[in-house]
Amino acid sequence: MTEFSAFEVYDDTICTLGEGALWHPERGELLWFDILGRRLHAPEGRQWVFEDMPSCCGWIDRDTLLVATNTALVKFSLETGKGEKVVDFDADNPVTRSNDGRADPHGGFYVSTMGIDAEVNAGGLWRYYRGELRQVRSGMTIPNAICFPPEGGWLHYTDTPTGMIMRQRMDDDGWPVGEAEVFVDLKRHGHNPDGAVIDSEGTLWSAQWGSNRLAGYDREGREIGHHPCPGAPQVTCPAFGGDDMKTLYLTSAIAGLSEAEIADAPDSGRTFVTRAMAPGQKEHRVIL
Repeated sequence: MTEFSAFEVYDDTICTLGEGALWHPERGELLWFDILGRRLHAPEGRQWVFEDMPSCCGWIDRDTLLVATNTALVKFSLETGKGEKVVDFDADNPVTRSNDGRADPHGGFYVSTMGIDAEVNAGGLWRYYRGELRQVRSGMTIPNAICFPPEGGWLHYTDTPTGMIMRQRMDDDGWPVGEAEVFVDLKRHGHNPDGAVIDSEGTLWSAQWGSNRLAGYDREGREIGHHPCPGAPQVTCPAFGGDDMKTLYLTSAIAGLSEAEIADAPDSGRTFVTRAMAPGQKEHRVIL
């Protein structure tokens, strides 16, 4: 296993719970969320404030996103700052909020829910596709790591407290089929898998909450190395971007840290950057 280049601070904005990092391919810029701060962030201090808690998004066109919140999937304009509800999203359940999400190769949008206070088994995994929102897995606590290999055919995800990253076959329309199988088992190593993304060579990069690192796993689920992030223990969500897609971004959080822990890791909550060995994939477009 190899230690790759360390992360450095990309943006000084401190997020309570930074998440949902996405490189917008048509705008050529990074977008990320502060779920508990109810904000969408962009470089140079730009931000959009939400009434609900936004957590992740997919891109529809240059100026429009599909944003997941605790009540709805919202068609959101970056130009006007206004949102239009597409569909209610677990809106009758006050216990949950949205968490992780990513557009799939078929133009659908996979998104997870979890308890606002991480209530056990309160969350689940959902997919929005061609006007239909369907729950595809229930009884999850902190579902994360939604990502897809470059050749398609598989859905990857985790329920963070289990310590296992799973994978499951998808059918020709992108719906999960069959039984999920363990792809990476992190329990014995004590790492907590959070957000993840897969690069163009098929390596899965896992942000690991509490471990100050982003670790890479090959197509057989074997760890190949990691990028350390010494400034923040609670890393949350990676994203590839830049002109060559070899810039690697990583969000983080201060939620749950004591004053002493923040003093020891003063960059907690900031967004980080490093260079990757292989380029990432361009994010898929959401087709409404």
